[in-house]
Amino acid sequence: MDTDTWELQFPVDADVIALDKDDRIVVLIEVKIIQAEEPAAKQKIVDRAIDWIKAVLAKLSEQNAIVPYAMFIDAEQILIFKWDGVNLSEPVCTLNTGEIGRYYMPMFGSKWLFEDTIETVIQSWLHDLDYNWKSASPPASEQIAAIGLLPLLAGGTTKSGVELGGNRIYRDQLSDEYYYRA
Repeated sequence: MDTDTWELQFPVDADVIALDKDDRIVVLIEVKIIQAEEPAAKQKIVDRAIDWIKAVLAKLSEQNAIVPYAMFIDAEQILIFKWDGVNLSEPVCTLNTGEIGRYYMPMFGSKWLFEDTIETVIQSWLHDLDYNWKSASPPASEQIAAIGLLPLLAGGTTKSGVELGGNRIYRDQLSDEYYYRA
C-alpha cells in the first residue's frame, strides 16, 4: 500500500513516542498484536502497519517535523527504521521482542500479551538505554548505538497514547500529556 492511499487527518494517535532532552520526537513507535497464523496474513498486517507509519511520518514532515526513527513492534520482533523526511529505510535493526521483554518482565510472553504490556516493556527498555536504571549495558544497546539512536535518547523520555497533530510538541503541565501541534 502506498502512503498516498492513507487519508490521514490530524490528530492521529501514536502508541508510543520517544522524545529527546528538548522534547523533540526521535522515535515513533507502533505496536501490534498479530493473531493471524498464516505467514502471508501476518506479513500483510506488518506491511500495512509500516505503510501507516510512513504516512504519519510523511504528514509530520509536511509540517517540518522530521522524526528520524520509527519502530514497528509485535510479539516476535522489533523493526527499527530510519526516516529522512521523504523515505523510510528498510529495517536498520531487527531485534527479538521476547529477549528484550523478558529482561524487564521475566514472565513476558509466557501468557497472552496485550499491546499495552509490550508498550510498557518497550518504554522500560528505552529508559534503561538512556538512564541505565537496570543495567550498565541494557539489551541491544550496542545495536542501538550502532544505528545512531542511542545519543538521541539521552536525557529524554517516552510517552504512550499521544495525539500527533503538527510540527511542535508541547506538554500540558496540568495533565503531563504531550501533544504535537502546528
